[in-house]
Amino acid sequence: MGFGICILDIYTMCGIAGIISVNPQNINRDRLQKMTDAISHRGPDGEGFWMNAAGSAGLGHRRLAIIDLSNNAAQPMHYLQKYSITYNGEIYNYIELKEELLKKGYSFQSQSDTEIILAAYDFYKEECLQYFDGMFAFAIWNEIDQTLFCARDRFGEKPFYYSMDDEQFCFASERKSLWAAGLEKKINNPLLLNYLTIGLSETAADNTITFYQDIFSLPPSHFIKIHLPTFSFTLTRYFDGDKETKLVINESDAIEKLNELLLTSVKRRLRSDVSIGTSLSGGLDSSSIVSLINELQTTNNLQTFSAIFLSFEKDESKYINTVSKKFNLTNYSVEPTAESFINDFEKVCYYQEEPFSSSSIYAQYKVFELAKNHNVKVLLDGQGADETLAGYPKYIPWYLQEALKTKQAKHLSELKLFRKNNIDFDWGIKNYLAAYFPLQIPGVLRRKEKQKIKNNPDINNDFKKTFFDEQSIYKPLVLKLNDILYYNTYQFGLEELLRVADRNSMAHGREVRLPFLNHELVMFINSLPANFKMREGFTKWILRKTMHNKLPDEIVWRTDKVGYEPPQKMWMQNKMMQEYLHNAKEKLVNEKILKPDVLNKKNQPRDAYAADNFEWRYLIAAAFL
Repeated sequence: MGFGICILDIYTMCGIAGIISVNPQNINRDRLQKMTDAISHRGPDGEGFWMNAAGSAGLGHRRLAIIDLSNNAAQPMHYLQKYSITYNGEIYNYIELKEELLKKGYSFQSQSDTEIILAAYDFYKEECLQYFDGMFAFAIWNEIDQTLFCARDRFGEKPFYYSMDDEQFCFASERKSLWAAGLEKKINNPLLLNYLTIGLSETAADNTITFYQDIFSLPPSHFIKIHLPTFSFTLTRYFDGDKETKLVINESDAIEKLNELLLTSVKRRLRSDVSIGTSLSGGLDSSSIVSLINELQTTNNLQTFSAIFLSFEKDESKYINTVSKKFNLTNYSVEPTAESFINDFEKVCYYQEEPFSSSSIYAQYKVFELAKNHNVKVLLDGQGADETLAGYPKYIPWYLQEALKTKQAKHLSELKLFRKNNIDFDWGIKNYLAAYFPLQIPGVLRRKEKQKIKNNPDINNDFKKTFFDEQSIYKPLVLKLNDILYYNTYQFGLEELLRVADRNSMAHGREVRLPFLNHELVMFINSLPANFKMREGFTKWILRKTMHNKLPDEIVWRTDKVGYEPPQKMWMQNKMMQEYLHNAKEKLVNEKILKPDVLNKKNQPRDAYAADNFEWRYLIAAAFL
């Protein structure tokens, strides 16, 4: 295989790292080892390294063995005496792609999807990305052309971070790999200010920028090409969803098509050479996946994993039990507590790498830990449905505003039905103004956000003055429901949730697969008009209709949106948590981020999804200083 130095152990797949440089002194085995050691949790089954003979390219890899457990699938992998790849993810349609590539004359030494990527890249070049149904982040070194090709999946399920200076380009699955390679760890203070005041540690204004200075994220649906001899860098978008409603289709045909696409997506995501299960929250999305798996009859004893909170009003145990009973599931549950959160707090922060908005991510963290304890390596999960199918109550005003502009009677009847279903959402005179003057709304929302930052009474004035970045505040123009769904799916919102899920799963060496993020399925949903997503006082209307005869009515037609919500307000009143919070505030005061009088203010614990969750943010932000 060799046009360089190859050092391989078996089973390598889910953590990537690498360097290309015009200075060979920047690349050595020890440095690559440090980079992969920092992300060993992503691939507990083995490691691999490769450097080319010229010392200008080096790749490292940690593997979580899922497909083809043999040494033939080890990485970095080489192909045609020309390409070398380090890759994290799964190409779910690799079997179909392999059949096509065999017809074109390609041959393969493994049963892995990794080799399919290499052959597809050789044949289709950058266009290969259009053929992949999967989650991926990879880098391919072309020894002949002396180029590095790096790509990330359409929605950002798998991470790719990089840093570049005058003589080297370093990349990895997580930023801790780049720090291990010698990059300085420096917080992006404008984003720290944003997090403390408005709860955002990322910016929609530029999705390459991260919470740390000089470390960038390859955006979803993009690829990078670097030509080493000229050290030229290009960033290109290869996929973009369509927010315009174009499809004309009746209700029954739309339901049939959605069901067909969901079944195909689930079937592909069940391909595995290791044990596979699914998370089960008791909500519509995860329950739908369980139902579809049952319909495919791929397993007689599906293992599911849940987080419960028995003494909490938003506990979903009864719904979990309803689904488990219907499908005869083996369900395992875990009940996170304030005490367990305190014990795991530093580990959760270590794996997440940047501040997070609420304690809900800890419930997910414990679900993946539970799967690990029962030796289940892959979990299917329902993420992505809320952003594409309008599952959050916050989308209701956008839908009503669109209805208001078109048909007054429809808007009033829908408003009454949502209220009848006891869904909590804001609606008032401002929404009537937004419906008729949409072009003014982004500016109004930006000014409101800026004032929220500037007027925060707890933040040190010098810190605000120094690090307030007006350019980091962005609000999209929304003329209809599909506009805001497009924005949250492709530009800002979904990627953060996917980052959290990736870190939580990889922390325990588990893989999470998301059937609702098959791109053909998402594009179909994009093409549907608003009343296929919301209707008759219900969100996710077409999914509910599709699952109507497959799931119990109490699951299909429930209107309370929970989503792994722990009793955060109660946790924050725990004595030890109060001590943690006081210490966090002291730290932020000492760093001249908060004003000293914050220490004398009475604590105001809030629920996980409450607005102005300042004390939670202070607790979390201090952990990253």
